[in-house]
Amino acid sequence: MSFISYSEKIREKDTVILYLGLDDTLTFKVKAGNTHQTKYGAVRHSDLIGKRYGTKVTCVGGKGWVHVLHPTPELWTITLPHRTQIIYSIDISMITLQLDLKPGSVVCESGTGSGSLSHALIRTIAPNGHLYSFDYHNQRVEKARQEFDDHGIGHLVTVECRDVCKDGFGLDHIADAVFLDLPCPYDVIEAAKRTLKAPGGRMCSFSPCIEQVQKTCEKMSGCGFVEITTIECIARNYDVKTVQLPAPDMGPVETETRTQPGINSNDISSETPEKETNKRKLDSESDSVTETSDSACKTKKVDSEQEVKGHKSLSGFNSKCGILPKETTGHTGFLTVASLYTF
Repeated sequence: MSFISYSEKIREKDTVILYLGLDDTLTFKVKAGNTHQTKYGAVRHSDLIGKRYGTKVTCVGGKGWVHVLHPTPELWTITLPHRTQIIYSIDISMITLQLDLKPGSVVCESGTGSGSLSHALIRTIAPNGHLYSFDYHNQRVEKARQEFDDHGIGHLVTVECRDVCKDGFGLDHIADAVFLDLPCPYDVIEAAKRTLKAPGGRMCSFSPCIEQVQKTCEKMSGCGFVEITTIECIARNYDVKTVQLPAPDMGPVETETRTQPGINSNDISSETPEKETNKRKLDSESDSVTETSDSACKTKKVDSEQEVKGHKSLSGFNSKCGILPKETTGHTGFLTVASLYTF
């Protein structure tokens, strides 16, 4: 099992993702003889070995079933054990785009944290790129290094315990891109500049506060960075509801007078004395007819308009619309990106 390649069947020591439902996933490492408890019952690890990824597995006890999925950086982000605050997929996708990463890129990252962004970066730069990741906390470094090895990507990353704010990266002109997730990213701008390759490269800083962004932008500009841009990614979920909309007013119905071929319209308007007599007779008969009620007239008029407009009802029609919920997802952080050109 590897986060950068797909395996067809589950093997012992693989890291798998259990999908229990929407926004309900968990992860564990498969080991024969172990059992994992879920709200739908127990899942025996031995029953998983040899099955295909994506298999629907019935839990012991008959309370329900789960799906066993192959891990990806996106699934790992929502299931990983949190050692620090993490960066989520909405920001990760923008970071990958803005840093202009591709297979073979060399990236420097500080700090490592829980490894959410690291997994996505490694998948992007594989198979011949490399990630240098730094964190000042030794236990987090050791745990991250172990996870990278377990996930089959240890050869693509170098993790080091180092306070880059004081000691820098210790690397000179090897990186295509630098990413900073630090309380004081403006203190590391000069060190990041030395880390980027001689022709230059891209840098991105993640900061939750606008004051951090202001200081970082000033430092970037002073160090020769250009194309400085700050981006905020906010997800907006819409609720799909059925609403009633009024029928459009198409105006009065216009009728057309059609004539038969070969008949002059002037001939139609001219009436013979016999026709005039019949017309007066019909008019006198119509005066004696009892008028229909107003409601009947209205109904007839509506029916006529329905036929012309082709609507089932003039009172309105139902339509699916996207409506913003009363509460939306709040702010996570600002991404400040810049370019360095030295040639």
